[in-house]
Amino acid sequence: MLLAVSYVQDLDPLGNRILSTIVASLPVLVLFYLLVQRRWLASKAGAAGAGVAILIAWLVYGMSLKMSMWSFAYGACFGLLPIGWTVFNAMLVYNVTVETGQFRNIRRSISSLSKDGRIQAVLIGFAFGAFLEGSAGSGAPVAVCGAMLVGLGFPPLRAAVICLIANTSPVAYGGLGTPIIVLSDVTGIPGETLSVMAGRQLPFLSCIIPFYMVKVMCSWRQTFQVWPALLVGGAAFAVFQYVFACFHTLPFVKGIVVYHVTDVTSSILTMGVLAVFLRFWKPKHEWHYDSPPPFTTPDPDKLIDTDPHKVDEIAHDPHAIEAAKAAAFLTDTTGDDIPLTKMEVVRAWMPYALMSVCLILVGVLRQMESKGDVWIIPNVLKSRYKIEVPTLHNEVQRAEKLQKPGLAEPENEKAEFNFIWASAAGTPVFMSAILSMLYLRTNFGQIKRIVRKTVVQMKIPIPTIACMLGLSYVTRYSGIDATLGIAFASTGILYPFFAAILGWLGVFLTGTDAGSNALFGSLQKITATEVFNNHTAAFENLSLEQTQTLLSTANSTGGVMGKMIDAQSICVATAGTNQIGREADIFKAVIWHSILLASIVGLMTLIQAYVWPFAAMVPSP
Repeated sequence: MLLAVSYVQDLDPLGNRILSTIVASLPVLVLFYLLVQRRWLASKAGAAGAGVAILIAWLVYGMSLKMSMWSFAYGACFGLLPIGWTVFNAMLVYNVTVETGQFRNIRRSISSLSKDGRIQAVLIGFAFGAFLEGSAGSGAPVAVCGAMLVGLGFPPLRAAVICLIANTSPVAYGGLGTPIIVLSDVTGIPGETLSVMAGRQLPFLSCIIPFYMVKVMCSWRQTFQVWPALLVGGAAFAVFQYVFACFHTLPFVKGIVVYHVTDVTSSILTMGVLAVFLRFWKPKHEWHYDSPPPFTTPDPDKLIDTDPHKVDEIAHDPHAIEAAKAAAFLTDTTGDDIPLTKMEVVRAWMPYALMSVCLILVGVLRQMESKGDVWIIPNVLKSRYKIEVPTLHNEVQRAEKLQKPGLAEPENEKAEFNFIWASAAGTPVFMSAILSMLYLRTNFGQIKRIVRKTVVQMKIPIPTIACMLGLSYVTRYSGIDATLGIAFASTGILYPFFAAILGWLGVFLTGTDAGSNALFGSLQKITATEVFNNHTAAFENLSLEQTQTLLSTANSTGGVMGKMIDAQSICVATAGTNQIGREADIFKAVIWHSILLASIVGLMTLIQAYVWPFAAMVPSP
């Protein structure tokens, strides 16, 4: 007996495939126009795009206004927990190290490893940048590392370009795995499976990026003079990235999920490997920029109180405010000539060691949750609660074309908000922030400044994530994304290449890999299904589930290459290196690098889709 539903999706509500596709694309087009042409803040543009999606779902697709609004609310709530909660606390830990002065010792411990500019670029721009991306994200890697390189004598424009190129392969695991978490939620594919797929693509790029960024700095001859260090740095990060991304599949630790700390642990271990390697190997000819340019740091006290609505005065983005503050802090080299003791280095890195331990412990809790409910306090408090979304849960039926073959009756869409207060990645990170404050003996005044600064930094990113996920959920439950997915499927067997390019476009639009996954993740899965069903012979090496995993992951791994050209990254780069007004110059300097690297990901996805044995790299469900 069929269950009664309130809404059945229609992939062609206007009775004309072309017109329906054009209308379905309006939320994305509005988002693009407001972000790129009107220069709106991402949170406002996301809210406007979601508003357009709600109207189209109601007036064109026939979904009730109440259901459309609840779809948005469902997505926005997921954007707040666990995503917003995780991102906020990751930045909180970072600010603890800054406020207590430990971040300066972290910076000194890295920059003192080598005086060669090429190796400094890899250590700071790539390895340390990956650490910041994994632990904080939100523009921190480009701002902080750019300022550090300028302080070491790099020309500001070159420092910005190097850091933008470096901040690519780690992005899929940025903010403690936020992009993977988002992609898992909108596609329904387990995050562990997506992480394994990303872990079998990104390490290849991690080997390339150090060579690529150093070649941008100097000639081929000068690049290959330091090839041993580039190889060790790239290969070490690639190996560790693979290990932690696929950790739960390894013998003896099977089932323990730690992909959230892939960037954090991989970067720390890579810096350690390079530190040991550089004790035994030095380049024959030390290379650096001959005449360090003068660097005038922006006044952070004037920038911090700037009204975000007047942000056009500082590169159109409120992240530029904090980037300028980071530049001011990191270019202060007073006392840098005093050697660090081992205990000072250990003390500086302790907050991140505590964070890693807490995340691993919660990984054990998450494994327990996979087997059933876990009671924190017996019969009183559980580690998670599932809340049915009103008017939506089991009230939406996917279009017949999207139903799984062989089902006796159509399958309805579930809508249960998973309130995972204990096992969300943000909770152990919050605990590590508290432990770090106790360990570093922060006083009440410091804690107040840390919290205030974190709130200021997150007042744009978190609403943006909530709005983007709200938009995504409206398109998902109304069927708007399915209409677009059918259209994209017309690219046929070439779609695996374009799957990566679509992710690249999504990051360019939204400014984050998580935002791109929220916007296009569900569409990628739908398109993968359509392409597979229409070209089954071409996908002879993959099952339908594997094809969905590969193409959905390509949205994230291809998207990371768009990170270097999105408006937020460009503006943060200009502010961090004190080049306000040179946004266009930086964009022109990185755009072709971005397109080339995204195309490499597209080709990699194409090969893994069709060519054996590369297809064997795609994990089975």
